[in-house]
Amino acid sequence: MIAAASSSLNPTRAKHLRTRSQRSMELSLPLEALFSSHLRHHPPSPPQPLAPRSQSFPSVGILQERGIDAQVQALSTILVDHDPHPRQAQTFQECPGPARENCSQRFLVLPSVLGALVRAHDDPDANSQVFSWLVIFYANSRMTQDAVQVFEHMRVCGLKPHLHACTVLLSSLAKDRLANMVWKLYKKMVRLGVVPNIHIYNVLIHACCKSADTEKAEKILVEMESKCVHPDLFTYNTLIALYCKKGMHYEALCVQDRMERGGVSPDIVTYNSLIYGLCREGRMREAVRFFREIKGVTPNHVTYTTLIDGYCRINDLEEALRLREVMVAKGLYHGVATYNSILRKLCEEGRMRDANKLLSEMSEQKVEPDNITCNTLINAYCKIRDMRSALKVRNKMLEAGLKLDQFTYKALILGFCKVQDMHNAKDFLISMLNAGLSPSYCTYSWLIDGYCDLNEEEAILGIPNELAKRGLCVDVSLYRALIRRFCKREKIDYAEKVFSMMKEKGISGDSVIYSSLAYAYMKAGNAVALSAMLDDMYKRRLMITLKIYRSLNASCVGDESILRLFWNEVPNQLHDAASSRSFLSHKSSTKELDIVWVVILTPKTQTTATPMFLKNFLEARYWAAQQWASQAAEHVKRMARSAMETVKHTWNCWQCQQG
Repeated sequence: MIAAASSSLNPTRAKHLRTRSQRSMELSLPLEALFSSHLRHHPPSPPQPLAPRSQSFPSVGILQERGIDAQVQALSTILVDHDPHPRQAQTFQECPGPARENCSQRFLVLPSVLGALVRAHDDPDANSQVFSWLVIFYANSRMTQDAVQVFEHMRVCGLKPHLHACTVLLSSLAKDRLANMVWKLYKKMVRLGVVPNIHIYNVLIHACCKSADTEKAEKILVEMESKCVHPDLFTYNTLIALYCKKGMHYEALCVQDRMERGGVSPDIVTYNSLIYGLCREGRMREAVRFFREIKGVTPNHVTYTTLIDGYCRINDLEEALRLREVMVAKGLYHGVATYNSILRKLCEEGRMRDANKLLSEMSEQKVEPDNITCNTLINAYCKIRDMRSALKVRNKMLEAGLKLDQFTYKALILGFCKVQDMHNAKDFLISMLNAGLSPSYCTYSWLIDGYCDLNEEEAILGIPNELAKRGLCVDVSLYRALIRRFCKREKIDYAEKVFSMMKEKGISGDSVIYSSLAYAYMKAGNAVALSAMLDDMYKRRLMITLKIYRSLNASCVGDESILRLFWNEVPNQLHDAASSRSFLSHKSSTKELDIVWVVILTPKTQTTATPMFLKNFLEARYWAAQQWASQAAEHVKRMARSAMETVKHTWNCWQCQQG
């Protein structure tokens, strides 16, 4: 009965309970054999008897296993007596097993339930133990927000969490790449009197590695030394991986030297990180030298796979295949990452027959493909405009239980745009948005180019309304991409239509939109529209940042003369130095920058900023914002020289006019 209710309540689950062997097999023999390992039979689970109220809450069982009997009895009493609505309780008992378990887990984090649990006992240590295990349970169940809610209730009640609960909670947040939340909760834990140990510090450094933040990692290391907490092997390996990820090989080698001086012997993970950092940049000679200097540990399949991938990056496929034979001779397992590296290189060279042979070998070795394998194949087929084969791989991905990611959608959209099948391209764009993925500017550009090549620009104007009718969120990113691409293709009339549609929807344009339109007007020779756009931009306090400056220059390569005129025209539209500073920068970082900007743009001299000056000004503000004083000072000197040259030139011109 419960199984039937589950099927009726959740059609998607009932669909997945079918045997996958009944689904059609449309791929060629290598792909069919490759994906056969995924097509397993998943019978529905037998009905489970309904558990009593006290047993339907997993946290209660966990606490009971830990021997906290008194608190378990109090918690069970609270759960029984704290039903706000009897009808909800009856529905709760009638729910299927997974739904009932989820309801029980959500019920425990209600503030009223947590408050009643605290009032049930006056012992702070006992309450702290109960809440700490709740935090551990939710964090290990990937219910991070619920774990944070329990922790916040502990903090409000003045309960000190256990070290293990703090470690598990911070680790869960770090795995979800919520670095800001990690640091906020860490500071709150310290205020509650939690003394961090090596495990908490390792989690913090791991969070730095996830967010690629070397400065915070170094600060954590200094804090560890000040509190006499000695780094262990995991600490050093995480730091080395972070530095190699950022391309800071000298710093990574310094960490390796420091760990050896500290009596910590490097393991294979240490060497793998160092080799990976070098292979990633194509420095294979140094990587091979590190490989030969490995002492005390044995290279594993990760080591060889990293080297194979490095050789594929520098187009040395023969050496990559030779290393693969060495792996076989040493009895090392070929993982899917090894095959993916070689498969990617074969597809890049268009050797699809050899790629199919490699797929057959993967099937024989019972190596299951992953998203990277399938995306590599789809991208290769889309490049040669074989959309039928690309769709076959996509269908086999779904049958194998793999989810389409942004790379899958982007490859398919690009492929259909190449063959000018815009209907399917738009359908996959909608599917991408339905999947919760955000298309990039390139994705929208392919669609616009495809429609424009077919002279169907009007179809592009209907995309925002069509997405809105389907219940999808249409924000400024869509309009920004459409306007930028229309301006790039010099179709200003359509860019203006999109701009008008955006304003009718009540969406305000950003600096990128206004800058793109202003440059398009400049290129078309429409000075009136250019002046109006820059004036409107100033009234809205929109700023041209260094990123926008570089992006516009990069997208308009070959238009140096027009770019020079445009960047000279921007300061001319402003009437005083203060407005210039607010228009072209975010915050006043240094006094010297403001002085130079006043000298160059003061109305008394009637001078204009050169493109080189503007570039130095924006870069100087960027360096100053990053607190790198030496780089900022260098740019200030360059601006001063440029300003003096401009003032001298203006003075000479004035003297010539007077004479």
